[in-house]
Amino acid sequence: MARRHSRHCDVHAWYAGDDLRSGRDRFEAAYLAAEAAGDGPAMAVAALGLAGLWIHDHRGFTAGTSIEVRLRRALSAVDPGSPLALRLRVRLAAESDYRSGEHQAVLAVLQEARAYGDCAALAEAAGLAHQCLLGPGHAPLRHELARELLAAGFQTSCRSDLLMGLLWRTVGHILDAHPHTERSLAELRAQLEHEDHQAIGFVLQAIDVMLAIRAGRLGEAEARAAACAERGRLVGDADATSWYGGQMVAIRWYQGRMAELVPLLAEVAASPDLSAVDNSYLAALAVAAAEAGEHRQAAGALARLRRSGLASLPRSSTWLATMFGVVEAANLLHDAETAAAAYELLMPYAHLPLVASLGVTCFGSAQHALGVAALTTGDPQRAIEHLKLAVRGNLAMGHWPAAVLSRVRWAQALMLRARTGDAAEAGRQLEVAACEAAGLGMTVPGERELHAAIMNAVPQAQRPLIECRREGRWWRVGLGARSVDVKHSLGMEYLAVLLANPRYEVPAIELAAGPVPSQEAVAAAGITQPTLDETAVRAYRERLSQLQEEIDDHEAAHDTVRAEQLRVERDWLLEGLASATGLDGRIRSFTGNEERARISVGKAIRRAIERIASADAILGGELHVTIHTGRLCRYQPR
Repeated sequence: MARRHSRHCDVHAWYAGDDLRSGRDRFEAAYLAAEAAGDGPAMAVAALGLAGLWIHDHRGFTAGTSIEVRLRRALSAVDPGSPLALRLRVRLAAESDYRSGEHQAVLAVLQEARAYGDCAALAEAAGLAHQCLLGPGHAPLRHELARELLAAGFQTSCRSDLLMGLLWRTVGHILDAHPHTERSLAELRAQLEHEDHQAIGFVLQAIDVMLAIRAGRLGEAEARAAACAERGRLVGDADATSWYGGQMVAIRWYQGRMAELVPLLAEVAASPDLSAVDNSYLAALAVAAAEAGEHRQAAGALARLRRSGLASLPRSSTWLATMFGVVEAANLLHDAETAAAAYELLMPYAHLPLVASLGVTCFGSAQHALGVAALTTGDPQRAIEHLKLAVRGNLAMGHWPAAVLSRVRWAQALMLRARTGDAAEAGRQLEVAACEAAGLGMTVPGERELHAAIMNAVPQAQRPLIECRREGRWWRVGLGARSVDVKHSLGMEYLAVLLANPRYEVPAIELAAGPVPSQEAVAAAGITQPTLDETAVRAYRERLSQLQEEIDDHEAAHDTVRAEQLRVERDWLLEGLASATGLDGRIRSFTGNEERARISVGKAIRRAIERIASADAILGGELHVTIHTGRLCRYQPR
């Protein structure tokens, strides 16, 4: 038994300490030498090593057939009742099941391994069977196999078996959104820090890319993805390119830049190096082409996926990601029939995250895809139910970019349903999404159009007003939950007066005079106008009273920094009032030129709005619509 364990560990040792490409070369040479010598057991060990750690490690029809031929030759050259024969049958069953998207044959041979009593054969069978069960719906069985592989690993004393057991346990937790995923990852990391394993270390590095995407660190994720792909190529992993492509699809999706990937996706989708059961690239191509406006190409890709019916697509490790792409492409193409078909297939897996392969990329909760499918079929009520759950699920797994998009879709569904209060709730969800997106460097799709629709649907009395207040050398401009800080300028000063007096027309000549009339304005000929009208003065005085209360509160709380900031604003207002009113409190007048004031004030306000728009497109867009300049200026809320 010890010798059998040793041979089993020798195969794994090559892949643990050496790269996969070198291991394949060594086993290739060993197989040819054993075949020439007629050494059946040596042929079997070499054929098993040549097959690799992963199922379907040799891509393309020719390479895959060559491996299968060698495994069968080795099987015919060993004792049918030997552990080596059992391991060969396990491998052949696993390769066949994987290509067909099935798992019955490998599970049947796994039962043989359990009954046989050989720990090495059992460990190999459990690990290979797990790879055939990476599609949705196999959580209990995957968990059982991971435990079995770990137990067998302790008996074989083979470190690779133990690491594989930990890896499959961790991957299973990621696929199921298990609350203890972080614990499994920490345990696997600790083992690899003690002693690296080339193949498993590459998988863990790919998982770290996915976690960076979930955290919204998209720039970092892109750099990590490139480094991971380079390691995969050096190691010789067959999935290095496809995993990198999938990670870039996720990054570009959340950046709103999918259209850039059309050429790459078209190339990879046709590559013979892609896994035989991976349809995710075709689905991603449909989405990217639709985003790019290439509707014919998008519809063609979607039609290829539906050729034999969506239900016929193998439930592989990339099936959920494929269905996500199908749903998003159907939405962009207004294909309600495809969306309805995808909805029915996805519904049993609503509780799962849309994870691809061994946890290398994730598109959030499956509830999101169900919600988008419901939107496409014109069922806003059902969409709202799914998207609310999607937000909750995305927050639970810490997928912040996915939570942003789920909130946006939720807002869309509310606007489509259009019940009393729906527009206000849609506005709240869009505001939260926009604030989160700004922090993540994301672009919210269709944000301007959706915001405008929400504002128009909310009763006028309930619509929030744009607010503006000075904080030292900065102005804070806000609308609901969103706000930006803009440096002080003359245009911001004019804008603040208008925003403080909604719906009230303020002559441009009053704004041009400002709190302190310029020497040029005083010297110029023109009509006499008050620098601030009574309404503006009242607003200034009310703000002064409010500022004093806030200063007192912050000083009582020993918040000296905030108190000082408020004192700066108070002093500025006091200076403005002192210069705009006489000693007896009467409003002072100025002389000026109306036409020059109209031009200069308009330019200054437009420059201020452009600066705000560069920081927040929605706030800038709202100001563009609601601020009117001319001889008379006003803030006219929607």
